[in-house]
Amino acid sequence: MEEVRVFPLECVVQKYAWGKVGLNSEVAKLVLGGDPLAVIEDGQPYAELWMGAHPKGDALIKDNRISQRTLGQWIADYPACLGSKVKDTFQGQLPFLFKVLSVNTALSIQAHPNRELAARLHAQFPEHYPDNNHKPEMAIALTPFEGLCGFRPVEEILGFLKSVPEFHALVGNEAAEELRSSVGEAGRLALALKKCFTRMMNCEKKVFVDQLNMLVKRVSEEGAAGKDTSSSNGELLLRLHSQFPGDIGCFSIYFLNRVMLQPGEAMFLGANEPHAYLFGDCIECMACSDNTVRAGLTPKFIDVGTLCEMLSYSPAPASAKIFPSVQDPSDPCVFLYDPPVPDFTVMRIQVPGSAKQYTVASVDCAGILLVVQGEATATAASALSDMALRRGSVVFISANESVALHITSPSGMTLFRACCLL
Repeated sequence: MEEVRVFPLECVVQKYAWGKVGLNSEVAKLVLGGDPLAVIEDGQPYAELWMGAHPKGDALIKDNRISQRTLGQWIADYPACLGSKVKDTFQGQLPFLFKVLSVNTALSIQAHPNRELAARLHAQFPEHYPDNNHKPEMAIALTPFEGLCGFRPVEEILGFLKSVPEFHALVGNEAAEELRSSVGEAGRLALALKKCFTRMMNCEKKVFVDQLNMLVKRVSEEGAAGKDTSSSNGELLLRLHSQFPGDIGCFSIYFLNRVMLQPGEAMFLGANEPHAYLFGDCIECMACSDNTVRAGLTPKFIDVGTLCEMLSYSPAPASAKIFPSVQDPSDPCVFLYDPPVPDFTVMRIQVPGSAKQYTVASVDCAGILLVVQGEATATAASALSDMALRRGSVVFISANESVALHITSPSGMTLFRACCLL
């Protein structure tokens, strides 16, 4: 039924082992908010909520007037709902996947390929790289959110090479000296950094396990004696080692920035940017792909050669990794997170408690709306009936459709909307 162009979705939950458990998980809380009859299991991890039409997690349509079962089937039958620009640019596909993540233990050290590399990896190893698309992504914190992202300023890496002898042993004297002598020469610096990181990642297993055990023992003893272990990044080291004992990824904390996001702050991860989420809850939006090159902090397939070759070896401070939102000049309730890729834009819509009516404006592309806080009755010309929205509700909005909210919660509403503003 094409006339109904705004409708609620029931979204797929991924129960990956790294997710927060039971109702500690923001994903589980949103699922229960959206469907009070949902059963949340205490011992189960609720890692990701997928809001979109990806084949591994295609959302179900919660409107019995629509014969198509999933969002993917509906878009295939009515591609005009995407808006003409998006339909033509992305061959009739929804170009993004919108998610909520609840991270309890670290995700793998990873990077996502650009389009050219994705096509090559998919052709060579389709079992590990399931599609030929790039996967830029953005994370927006819902709770204080911690991750590793991008290479640290070189002075910090050199500082760790000096204060952490076990780290120095894996990189080796020659590569460490090259890094030291290339400071101030960007081209040489990137090559020297690549050499240092590659040396470490390709270290023989016995060597790095011995060094890691020595480091963990030393930091544990220093901590127990009341000493400050920050020069060895001790707290994070011990936490990662407890999650992934004997994993080379534990040493990546000396190369990569530790980024702490406060709620509403974001980080954007372009192609070839090394990163690992460590803890917290976030909204995530990405190009519609599942391609990930991994090299540590994971039991999954790791591809050290590809990762070391593809990475962007551009040192920058952690503060440079925080991606700003911009208030929409035409609507003070809307904050735009607009990354330098065409595939997606995210809006945070913060409606104050004083407002009882609010209109989610029409844009010339399809979008997905998630309610994080608050309650409202929603009406749209093409919904044909009212929808009750509350925390956890997810709604698909076709291009050029607006949605009027009659807000019933006293403290306003917080919504996130993903779309593709070409």
